[in-house]
Amino acid sequence: MSKYSRRSFVKGATIAAASLSVPSLAFGALPRVVVIGGGAGGATAAKYIAKDSKGAIDVTLVEASKRYYTCFFSNLYLGDFRAYGSIGHNYYGLAVNHGVNMVHEWALSVNNAAKKVNLGSGESISYDKLVISPGIDLKFESVNGYSAEAQSKMPHAWKSGTQVQLLKNQVKGMKKGGTFVMVPPPNPYRCPPGPYERVSMIAHQFKKSNPTAKIVVLDPKNKFSKQGLFMEGWQKHYPGMIEWISAETHGGIKNINVATMEFETDLDTFKADAASVVPAQKAGRIAMNAGVNKGDWCPIVPGSMQAQADENIYVLGDASIAKSMPKSGFSANSQAKVAANHIRGSLTGSKVFTPRFANTCWSLVATNDGIKVGASYKATAEKIDKTSGFISKKGEDSGLRKATYEESIGWYEGITTDMFS
Repeated sequence: MSKYSRRSFVKGATIAAASLSVPSLAFGALPRVVVIGGGAGGATAAKYIAKDSKGAIDVTLVEASKRYYTCFFSNLYLGDFRAYGSIGHNYYGLAVNHGVNMVHEWALSVNNAAKKVNLGSGESISYDKLVISPGIDLKFESVNGYSAEAQSKMPHAWKSGTQVQLLKNQVKGMKKGGTFVMVPPPNPYRCPPGPYERVSMIAHQFKKSNPTAKIVVLDPKNKFSKQGLFMEGWQKHYPGMIEWISAETHGGIKNINVATMEFETDLDTFKADAASVVPAQKAGRIAMNAGVNKGDWCPIVPGSMQAQADENIYVLGDASIAKSMPKSGFSANSQAKVAANHIRGSLTGSKVFTPRFANTCWSLVATNDGIKVGASYKATAEKIDKTSGFISKKGEDSGLRKATYEESIGWYEGITTDMFS
């Protein structure tokens, strides 16, 4: 089991694997929090529980990867606005600056009764409070003809990593004048990476190196977020290149023939030279295993992010049912701070503040043409409810759109610093 922390550096020794399975309160030890998932929700929660408890809580973050590549801004990598390395981050800061114990293993299952997380190595970690922030799993079967095996030929690229690199290579290698088919996901879905920003970034690539290429968007929805803004931008920057077809118009995807790259709909059969298919989604498997889901997602207590099914488990980010809040990195980061505050209060008696949530989603349509939508939220007894919101307007001048894009760059640097340092 690979793990590192400030404590282990100071003591000059690692914790014996067997000790991880000892209940944390049995010998008067510190209360123990285990966090599963090292993304915007999990990394933030681990940091703030450790930092703000000032050593009063033992925090362990279980994350299989030693380097985390963000889904947010992966579209900018597709469009050549970011280098791939710039969206990768490590966990050194959490360990060294805040004493978070890093365990680079797969969390396989949760024993709720015993309060243990079972790892791929066969070891287990006990917890007093458990945070689950596993992101999403894909329902490959939700698109007729698509499968896990097909993702190498028609990448979804909805989990950052090699899939995103594969998609970029396929876009850049597509034949001149060819057709790219994009199948966005149905609601609800993780965003970012936003499907319509993805269309924009692929169009940006084609405009530079394959200007006669076409993009066909076979949407399972009849409308989408920021639709008017994207349509305006596509007409301005990529006239005649992008054809968005609603579910009502194409009648649904009847079948995908992966071998021939053909998409059969009631409207027509579309032949692709390259494609990205993003199926429906559900909470990451470990949330299902822990029994905190209801169907595909996990109901939570709005004021704390506790799972409704288990008061000792908190569910953050994409996996949760947060009602008005989208499944974004910004949302997960905001929810993590609410959960961290509640966990500290529960374990140490510290003050628990009135929860407040926020989200903003930026999208890049073309060079220096940024748009955004966002809102503030409060917790009621029944749900996380939107209290105010904003959205970019059609026809904004280029200076404002450039400022919006630059704002998104600042946000990315800010949130990744907040998560990992």
